[in-house]
Amino acid sequence: MKSSPDNARHLCVDMQVMFVETSEWQMPWAEKVLRQVEELAFAYPARTIFTRFMPVRSVEDAIGTWRDYYRKWPQFTLENIQPGLVDLVPSLKAVCPPAVVFDKLVYSPWIDGRLNRYLRDNGVDTLVISGGETDVCVMATVLGAVDLGYSIVLVKDALCSSTDNTHDASLELLAERFSVQVDLVDTAAVRAWWR
Repeated sequence: MKSSPDNARHLCVDMQVMFVETSEWQMPWAEKVLRQVEELAFAYPARTIFTRFMPVRSVEDAIGTWRDYYRKWPQFTLENIQPGLVDLVPSLKAVCPPAVVFDKLVYSPWIDGRLNRYLRDNGVDTLVISGGETDVCVMATVLGAVDLGYSIVLVKDALCSSTDNTHDASLELLAERFSVQVDLVDTAAVRAWWR
């Protein structure tokens, strides 16, 4: 890894009940990577940040093509969703605090500037990224972080998606096209580096 672990934070993307447990948005692999995500979060709770994808209250509250998105998935608007589905999975929620949570209305956590300000205020220059989905919210998180100048440690055995093909293609793209900004490693390597 290119950077020092001293100024790093673990950024876990959207490991929420609605994506991990049974729902139409379930990521089938989430259970397979949850142990590695927990390993990182439990080892470094004060250095862990979670993002949560927060649906809009109603279809009418969505803008642009997000309105079309929620017309397709009206059962996931806040007025229709089962209570608790937007929460982090219980094992991860248990480390909050000291871990912190940033909610977002879109795939990227960078749009409103809060997360970037928080990281800069805390001297963070490196993000250890886990969570899901590799080809949607993780991709948006990584690309935004690259644009903002962060060094990225992408934890390949702590990432999940709904499809093998796009997960694999996303990791290949990030490793090959963003090799200056992105290191692709496994959980054991992160733990050894972060000691």
